[in-house]
Amino acid sequence: MATSSPLRRILAYAGSIRNITGCVLALVGVVLVFLGVAGTFWPVVVAGLYGVGALLAPADRVRLTISHAEVESRQLETDLAALSAKVDGNRFPDDVVRRVGALAEVLRDILRRADTLTSSPDHLHIVSQTIRDYLPSSLETYANLPRSYALTRRGERERSAHEELLAQLDLLDTRLREVAESVYRGDEQALRDQGRFLRDRFGGSGLDL
Repeated sequence: MATSSPLRRILAYAGSIRNITGCVLALVGVVLVFLGVAGTFWPVVVAGLYGVGALLAPADRVRLTISHAEVESRQLETDLAALSAKVDGNRFPDDVVRRVGALAEVLRDILRRADTLTSSPDHLHIVSQTIRDYLPSSLETYANLPRSYALTRRGERERSAHEELLAQLDLLDTRLREVAESVYRGDEQALRDQGRFLRDRFGGSGLDL
């Protein structure tokens, strides 16, 4: 399952310089509590030290450059949108339109994870070829057939062109969902790595995943 945007923001802040500095000063406050220095106002001391650390720490560096992964993913998204716009009820049966729409949704979700995707050349190749070759080639070949011919079987055991196209779309769907699952596992592993980092730095917590 994809990591939600709010969770991404929380994880980003958890690893930020501001949060780390604030937590370090807050731990200093906890030490002062054990030494008996903070007195009854220890919650204010701990919170105050965290706030001071978070405010005085330098902000994380801003990254304005666009990575190669983002450039390639954006171009693939553009190509996918152009292809999807051509798949409508005038050229294709409704079941084909639905299958292609489902495929496009899986592809868009994968492309949103540009860095994870481009870290695996095999997965990037499959996604790229699906958008720019496999899928348009299958659809184009089908679209150039007369509708009545495409829907008619030529023999008892031979698929109609329509059935053959659906079978090809199913094959693409199965492979792309395998790629998506692998990409999601990469997101999940990143979350686990962040949990280990927090436990190592700040001690025991309820983030055991």
